Amino acid sequence: MGRGRAFVVHPVLPAAEAERRDPERRLEEAVGLARAIELEVVGAEIAPLRRPTPATLLGSGKVEEIKKKLEAEPVELVVVDASLTPVQQRNLERAWKTKVIDRTGLILEIFGARARTREGVLQVELAALTYQRSRLVRSWTHLERQRGGFGFLGGPGESQLELDRRKISERITRIEAELENVKRTRGLHRRARARVPYRVVALVGYTNAGKSTLFNRLTGAGVEAVDKLFATLDPTMRLVRLPSGLAFILSDTVGFISDLPTQLVAAFRATLEEVQNADLILHVRDVSNPDHPAQARDVEQVLDELGIGADDRAARLIEVWNKIDRLAADERAALEAAAARRPEVRLVSAATGAGIPELLQAIEGRLLARHELLEVELPFDAGAELAWLHEHGAVLARREGPSGVHLTIRLAPEDRARLAERLGPERIKPAAAP
Repeated sequence: MGRGRAFVVHPVLPAAEAERRDPERRLEEAVGLARAIELEVVGAEIAPLRRPTPATLLGSGKVEEIKKKLEAEPVELVVVDASLTPVQQRNLERAWKTKVIDRTGLILEIFGARARTREGVLQVELAALTYQRSRLVRSWTHLERQRGGFGFLGGPGESQLELDRRKISERITRIEAELENVKRTRGLHRRARARVPYRVVALVGYTNAGKSTLFNRLTGAGVEAVDKLFATLDPTMRLVRLPSGLAFILSDTVGFISDLPTQLVAAFRATLEEVQNADLILHVRDVSNPDHPAQARDVEQVLDELGIGADDRAARLIEVWNKIDRLAADERAALEAAAARRPEVRLVSAATGAGIPELLQAIEGRLLARHELLEVELPFDAGAELAWLHEHGAVLARREGPSGVHLTIRLAPEDRARLAERLGPERIKPAAAP
């Protein structure tokens, strides 16, 4: 299938916005977003702004300069890496005589192309229609001609091409009802998991930080792990068993990104519930990217929006500094020195496996931090209880006596109560600290 030709513009807005992120890195990210949906980027540039122009965002001189470039190198699409009003989008399309899409529309396109589960598809459609309702234009027709499209608004030429505000609102109402059903089903699944209470460890991080590669490294799963923005959209969960026998559920989530469209923050809040409810959060950072400190701040901002503030993060977050295999020796030494001063940090290479044993030890330590050290006596025929203990706690020592098996274990307080119901409280005693 042929790829659309695109030109990418990153406007540098005044004051704090320009200081917060490096413009070259932001332009590079915008180009990566365009390529994530198979667009052929034939040109890209930074457009400094003294002040936003209400009619076109960009100044008239920059609009004319880009127009000449597009006449010399025609494209099907211009990506403006900023938020455009409907009027600005329309005026730029008239000036450049080509389709224009802003950052929100581009990210919606990527999410639309990547959603696979029923919930993911519905969430993308809801976000896209909410965005579309204020514009009442077919923002994605140019892309659907190139790659078949996601299809949530119909193909070119269909009656949906003339969707008006009323029809969009009706569709939004239906989607919201469907999502409520999906949410109820997910709640049932979560309650079922609570009856077999594995701890949940959630991966978060800036898009393309290496979360899926780490997920595969820890679980042996075959989740797509490629050098592509937003390669993972729908949440994926797998059971991981540590060498001690302690098991937990690892959840891979959608990557965060700066200036994530507000429509998607709201629409994917349900997907990110796994992060809100996780016992432990692994914040994966691509430390080979020079912009990783700014990316980390963007992730922390989204976590703040999810109600996971700084105090909460201090209690249940491990920073995973990933891709150390891509660093020069002096860069790696500097990071190792910095990480040594921060007990919540672990350096790894998900690609090569370096640092993974130390990360697993840190995960186990955090998950067991609130566990009690206990001595448990099991009858010889209590095989089911022994398996239960291996699944829900950490068996530290085992010895056999005349009346049964004696175990030294670490177990969460709530699991101790469950074990007491199974065995009787007389078989469970506090153990002396090692």
